[in-house]
Amino acid sequence: MTEPTTMSDQPAEDTTASKASDTPVADKPTDDEPTGKPADDKPPADPFGKFAPEAANPPGRLRRMAGGFGRALGHEWTLAALFSLVIAAAMTWPALKYPLYTIPKDIWDPTLQAWQMAWSGHAISTNPLGIWDSNTFYPESYSYAFSDTLLGYFPAGLIGTGPAAALLRYNIVFVLAFALAFFGAYALARQLGARVPGAAVAGAAFAYAPWRWEQAGHLHVLSSGGIALCLAMLARGHGYSLRHGYRPELRRPGWALAGWLVAAWQISLGFGIGLPFAYVLAGIAVVGVIAYVSARLFFWSEPKPFGWKLAGADALGGLVFAAVGVLMAVPYFRVLELHPYAERSIGEVSLYSPPFIGFFTAPDTDVVWGDAHKVARDTLFTNGSGEKTLLIGFALYGLAAAGLIYSTWRWWQRILLLLGVLVSGALAMGTEFFGGKVYEILYDHLPGWNAIRTPGRLIIWTTLFVGLLAAGAVSAFGDRARDLARERVPARPHLVLALAMFLPALLVLGEGLQKMDFPTVPLRPAAMSELSGPVMVLPSNQLNDENVMLWSTDGFVSMVNGGSGFTPQSQSQLRELMKNFPDQASVEALRAIGVKEVLILKNPSYEQPDDVSDQARTATGEEFGLKREELEDGILFHLNP
Repeated sequence: MTEPTTMSDQPAEDTTASKASDTPVADKPTDDEPTGKPADDKPPADPFGKFAPEAANPPGRLRRMAGGFGRALGHEWTLAALFSLVIAAAMTWPALKYPLYTIPKDIWDPTLQAWQMAWSGHAISTNPLGIWDSNTFYPESYSYAFSDTLLGYFPAGLIGTGPAAALLRYNIVFVLAFALAFFGAYALARQLGARVPGAAVAGAAFAYAPWRWEQAGHLHVLSSGGIALCLAMLARGHGYSLRHGYRPELRRPGWALAGWLVAAWQISLGFGIGLPFAYVLAGIAVVGVIAYVSARLFFWSEPKPFGWKLAGADALGGLVFAAVGVLMAVPYFRVLELHPYAERSIGEVSLYSPPFIGFFTAPDTDVVWGDAHKVARDTLFTNGSGEKTLLIGFALYGLAAAGLIYSTWRWWQRILLLLGVLVSGALAMGTEFFGGKVYEILYDHLPGWNAIRTPGRLIIWTTLFVGLLAAGAVSAFGDRARDLARERVPARPHLVLALAMFLPALLVLGEGLQKMDFPTVPLRPAAMSELSGPVMVLPSNQLNDENVMLWSTDGFVSMVNGGSGFTPQSQSQLRELMKNFPDQASVEALRAIGVKEVLILKNPSYEQPDDVSDQARTATGEEFGLKREELEDGILFHLNP
């Protein structure tokens, strides 16, 4: 990436000549002129002066501001950001067609995450210290930490209230997550030395690899753009690129600090992908410390790495990142203390561990390969759960293979990128790699690793390394095209050749086209506006409760309902009791925890056959001290009339 020209790079002005030209000099007297004329007499006007060009006026403030705005608008990073937004809106269409009513993928996990963003904004604006005790899973503590929280998106949650605002917020952030992934990988590839077409390939791969559509219902997995952007900022701040190596004159402490802040924001979105990212940053920090100490103590060549300002920025940024990580981790440790059974078992990890064929299998939502890979998908899902379709893209595989042979990167850099592909790919296979022995070592000994239920999500790192290998190949072809352009007479780039350099990026985007469903989310039942809480909404199950959580964003009434990656035993037991509501056992259990209302929905979004008994829809409940209230779309029982 080119650095802006500094003042020291500009040619010095001839101030002497400038002053001489600005100072009028009196004409010398000639022999024909009388001497001793008064000092205040002016010399005769030059008869040809009116034909001279007028001196240019310096630009005013408005013109300078307009010029600065124009330069900023035409800057590469501005254009890249705008392109990222446009391509994200197109690739995720029709996410923004009806954002108040529809949601990507399905109406289950996405509605849970829409609630998460809404709750974070509500809690931050009303009771920040109580953010971890949400309005759901009543009366459990730390219920907001039952799954990845998306807490970093809380500024969006400050805008608007109710389910419609939550859906609009979710759809916008969904599109922005893809835009940031493209822009972050593009910026990283450019900082490392890739040409624009090569960086576009890296961005397209990282944002729109086919496997991402399998994760379309998991916004915390899609929100990986901060990883690439952080690495780009850290590399820029330290003056490092793969193509040019270490250039200390380009060190920028401010960029390094910004990179650490982006890393802190990234980990605040969740530990599912944030924890491996933290380990990668820790490894980079260890290598950096070793390089710093070695250069200071053992190697006397100049210039030394880092410098005090940059070291200070790294120290401050690292502390902020660590502090955010600790503050995010504390509630999860408390959940484990209160619910020891919440820890993932290696058996559960095995259910989500994809075999090698998963890297060549696309999800059914991929336009190009979805239908063709149906048999392979059926094989993957025969024994185990989903999230095993990990296709990065066949075009990208080919470009990465070419990048191992012909590339802008040096041979040892290609070897390191290949090593990154192999290691991250092996970890993404979980227990399917080498009999699970490698993954089990990490599971048993690496802090926090046992919380990662789905190893396949580590494909994020494989995609990044493969994209950088492909970027090196495309950039090398770009270098050759530049040389051919210079050989032309006159030397100028050929338009067709310049456009052809972007063909690889178009191929990668083509393989990433999606055909997802964008279902309409059920409207909030009018009966929920009658609730004062704490309440139990029936039927209660994982899927229906996720919709109930979304509906609760209008007021955030306290409720027993809740759906997440973890279900406390107390909720499972209460759901079982509620199958016989109203009876003595269910009513006493509800009153014991302080529940005052039970709402039975007449048209739930999802109901299993035995979730609600037939008597619940007809009983008065008077024998148990209940008061029944018939509503248009629900039946409300008051436990303490």
